[in-house]
Amino acid sequence: MSSTLIRLIEPSDGPALAGLLSRDRQSYARWLPARPAEFYTPDGQAAVIQSLLASYEQGLAWPGVVVSDATVIGQVSISSILRGPFQKGYLGYWISSLHQGLGHTSRAVGLALRIAEDELNLHRLEAHTQLENLASQAVLRKHGFSSWGIAHDHFYADGAWRDEMFWERTLTSTGRPAS
Repeated sequence: MSSTLIRLIEPSDGPALAGLLSRDRQSYARWLPARPAEFYTPDGQAAVIQSLLASYEQGLAWPGVVVSDATVIGQVSISSILRGPFQKGYLGYWISSLHQGLGHTSRAVGLALRIAEDELNLHRLEAHTQLENLASQAVLRKHGFSSWGIAHDHFYADGAWRDEMFWERTLTSTGRPAS
């Protein structure tokens, strides 16, 4: 079994991410928003990473990469972090098609949950999946997420508005707001 780690994204991850995203561009079109051609280049990913790290510095996100055997194979992030009375964030992830079906997604989600709870001191994580994304739904269920509703025409991908299922998980940390 291959190892799975997650770590904070770094500027040097741009070429690897560009390669993975470019390779899977057509097969992931159903699940991801349309992006300009520049997004799939090392320079485009450098700009994305710079923006993600700026959000991290502001405490608004934890952008990470998924690594197996010292190779970047995908991304995992906790974004849109809300503090105050909410103490929550949104979980997102993807794994290259070359590395799917090997348990990396589930292990990465489990590691992200630990970061959300132990490092970010969040009380709640939420996620969205398209209704047809049964594999992602299985990963979320395995990690204690519950579905709490469906948003119709919520997400535009591959030329159509897609319905999405909303997921939630309350973490065991108190995640209490600072007084």
